[in-house]
Amino acid sequence: MHRICTAVGPKLPHETSTFSDRAVRGITCRPKAAVAAALWLVLLGATPRVCMAQSGEPIKPIPLEPQLDLRKVALGDRLFHDKRLSKDNSLSCASCHDLSKGGVDGLPSSIGIGGAKGPINAPTVFNSSLNFRQFWDGRAASLEEQVAGPVHNPKEMGSNWTEVLGKLAQDGPLVGEFKATYRDGLQTRNIQDAIAVFERSLTTPNSRIDKYLKGDQKALSPDELLGYQLFKAYGCVACQGVNIGGNMFQTFGVMGDYFEKRGNTTVADLGRYNVTKSEADKHVFKVPSLRNVALTAPYFHDGSAKTLNDAVDVMFKYQLGRPASAQDKKLIVKFLHTLTGEYKGRPLQRADSDAARQP
Repeated sequence: MHRICTAVGPKLPHETSTFSDRAVRGITCRPKAAVAAALWLVLLGATPRVCMAQSGEPIKPIPLEPQLDLRKVALGDRLFHDKRLSKDNSLSCASCHDLSKGGVDGLPSSIGIGGAKGPINAPTVFNSSLNFRQFWDGRAASLEEQVAGPVHNPKEMGSNWTEVLGKLAQDGPLVGEFKATYRDGLQTRNIQDAIAVFERSLTTPNSRIDKYLKGDQKALSPDELLGYQLFKAYGCVACQGVNIGGNMFQTFGVMGDYFEKRGNTTVADLGRYNVTKSEADKHVFKVPSLRNVALTAPYFHDGSAKTLNDAVDVMFKYQLGRPASAQDKKLIVKFLHTLTGEYKGRPLQRADSDAARQP
């Protein structure tokens, strides 16, 4: 069933309603909502749900603490950083999803075993539990299913569960930890479960926008608040909910052919088509979350946008199909910096902090 999305907020100067009604994956967007179905995509999509936060805003704060089995969290943490999951013992999950770098590796595309260059940009692992599907093409329905992907991918870890189990079984303390945590001990499904539970612990509440939504009127500066109002007025409010993205698929290039302009189309550029083989799914991707977006450069599935400013420019051109002043874009970028949350009670930062600097 299609949902109806509408752009909320004041009409912008010289705004016209020239966009034809169009169906956007999972939602039906009317003229101004076509705008909505786009700029969100400050990373690649738009979101359909209308979930009002306590303050009456369309974005909801992240709950403070997920209720999880702490033994599984600890075991999953250990496995997430264990290089024995890769064939040559050179890579762990954290190699491409570095928690000290915003949950990414900072590369346009990740490097696998033997220096193999992967085909796509690594999405952040932070708040991944709030996504409705996993991977850019949405091929995994759960975090548990997602865990198996990199282990078996020849350009990532290049291994298999038989090899992984064989290596881990030689680690007495680890085997004991599995027995203490799971009734049937060291098993493939328990490795997947433990890592998935750990990943569910990687939420980042208490961003400044969350504090504002909870009633702290001083959490945002005047410029950031104006950026938030522009974010809504331009139609970005279509991306809402707890994760500010991550809950629908969207075509990259709603208002223009991004791939024709960029050139050198790859298999990864086909997006969801690689899963469904449906022509309608070509260049369709899962909308990524905007949470902590200031820390996760470069942007898009191809890592082509080096900065948030670059990403916003692309989104106005190919998703909104409309102009915006340099000042408006600057204010929106300032607002996006307020989406950085906390991990383990401390503000999330990126070790190579150049990517996280305020413009």
